[in-house]
Amino acid sequence: MMRECEEHGYFRDEYCPVCGEEGKFLMSDYEVDRLGRTMASILRHGKYEPDMDEQGFVDMRDIVFVVKESNPKMRWLRPHHIEAMVETDPKGRYQLSGGDVRATYGHTFELSLRHPVDNIPEVLFYPAKEEGDCEKFLSEGIFPSDRSMVHLSRSYADAYRAGSVKAPDPVIFVIDTAGCIDAGIEIGRAAKTVFLCDQVPPEFLEVANPDDWDDDGEDDGDDGD
Repeated sequence: MMRECEEHGYFRDEYCPVCGEEGKFLMSDYEVDRLGRTMASILRHGKYEPDMDEQGFVDMRDIVFVVKESNPKMRWLRPHHIEAMVETDPKGRYQLSGGDVRATYGHTFELSLRHPVDNIPEVLFYPAKEEGDCEKFLSEGIFPSDRSMVHLSRSYADAYRAGSVKAPDPVIFVIDTAGCIDAGIEIGRAAKTVFLCDQVPPEFLEVANPDDWDDDGEDDGDDGD
């Protein structure tokens, strides 16, 4: 559920993780789920034809209107409920700017997104989700499929979780992002564990050995001996 601590702000739990106070009730788990799904539909997929700028921002009041129209039981919804969703999202999937909100990644349509390009890890990871992907990636590189940009993960574990949504045991590729950047390919930080780029040429990727990477995506230093 969603609650608000008077001193420490919004949180998703029974009690404030900082002070332990119960706080003010905002939304049930069901309502959080419904709002999250509607936000994703609007901000990631353009459903309901929102008035969206080239950076993907939409007025929060427009989202409130859509939710109220499609979910009559949520006519109590206000923009601060959307703020709570954004500020407590564990993956950093959304971003606020004044009274507007946008999805930071996951778009299925073209936008001119601008994300920070500093402090990019030297390697990132990508899951092969379908049979035949491995050979194709190694020969042709990685290009967007169902999304407008290639989504790279910070760690091996992050990529495996992402790939597991569509495949029971995905093959994970390690991406030489330093090489990509030197070759002029821009990589942006979209969220805590998600990075975006237009493509990954084949010379900058290889199949990752899971034994070589820890949960943070760092080389564990094992030389194989």
